[in-house]
Amino acid sequence: MNFTYSDRVKDLVARVSNFMDTHIVPNQQAYYSQLNQGDRWQSPAIMEEWKARAKSEGLWNLFLPANSPDGAGLTNLEYAPLAEVMGRSYIAAEAFNCSAPDTGNMELLDRYGTDGQKAQFLQPLLNGEIRSGFCMTEPAVASSDATNIASSIARDGDEYVLNGRKWWTSGGTDPRTKIFVFMGKTDPSAEPYSQQSLVLVDANTPGITIERNLPVFGFDEAPTGRAQILFDNVRVPVANIILGEGRGFEAAQNAWLGPGRIHHCMRTIGAAEVALEKMCKRLASRKAFGKLVSEQSVWHARIADARINIEMTRLLTLKAAAMMDATGNRDARAYIAMIKVAAPTMALQVIDDAIQAFGGAGVTTDPGLAHMWAGIRILRIADGPDEVLRNQIAKIELKNQAVEV
Repeated sequence: MNFTYSDRVKDLVARVSNFMDTHIVPNQQAYYSQLNQGDRWQSPAIMEEWKARAKSEGLWNLFLPANSPDGAGLTNLEYAPLAEVMGRSYIAAEAFNCSAPDTGNMELLDRYGTDGQKAQFLQPLLNGEIRSGFCMTEPAVASSDATNIASSIARDGDEYVLNGRKWWTSGGTDPRTKIFVFMGKTDPSAEPYSQQSLVLVDANTPGITIERNLPVFGFDEAPTGRAQILFDNVRVPVANIILGEGRGFEAAQNAWLGPGRIHHCMRTIGAAEVALEKMCKRLASRKAFGKLVSEQSVWHARIADARINIEMTRLLTLKAAAMMDATGNRDARAYIAMIKVAAPTMALQVIDDAIQAFGGAGVTTDPGLAHMWAGIRILRIADGPDEVLRNQIAKIELKNQAVEV
């Protein structure tokens, strides 16, 4: 496989990097200062400034696939290095309108939405005017097996009636979130992967209650948050269904989870690079037992392992992206699963070593490593836990080896 980037992609990488270095990285503290000075559930003014600037510079909706008229026309492989650059800051992706869960929801609507759905729901997302949420997992069932999802979608004339309690809905507590994509069962008697459907829900529809925000290791993730939401006899038009009844898994896997995992993994690699940089600078600035800590051989091994593992993970992720482009998400599913396991595991080790390098300071919020660790640790659960993905990888490998499962 050839991972040499075209001149256009190289130019985009340079432009996104320059935007990051000029506007976002030097002003991250200003972002959090603005956030903490006012209502933490309102977007800081500086974020809106970044978004307007990125849009004016053509650094907008870069994630959309090559066959979309509304994006940059990049393949998964071409977008991958851009996602890595964005991953160098926890808040950067939103500035380019490239943050989850909006990216997955926009890809879903771009691929499967009707003209009416695109006009009502997709266009405001593409413009960055609103945000969205994806309501899948539930507190009452083991959602690692998505066939367990028990929320109901019952047809009543020209409407669907939605009932269920969802949680870990990213953006659910954000006042800018105006759309939810709701997964529920339209036919509990159908074959397991044909029971579920996806329905678009206006966030202001009666019957929706935001019950609480769910912090991750104490971080509330304002202003987006992750919410627990009750849907109590929520009525939506039948026209709001995506792709058709019983096709929820098909739509989610093809347009949401596959590309989304590539994005997550490349951003995670970007975060690991930042952690390694912080570790090296810290080690070179501290003396212990008469010499710089960076001269201690134990740290040479950790630094070397970090570089090796970052490079291996990047190459595996690029291979997964290239295979998605060449053969489609389904044929690349083993590699998509591999990177989803590999990238967070790798990054968490690098971050943990960086925390160790900082000593007591590492577990405070000062160097930003604790927040980075918390944000990436959830990726070992979100969008498919490691155990489920390893099981999928193993079954595919056994099949390839002609061994009965």
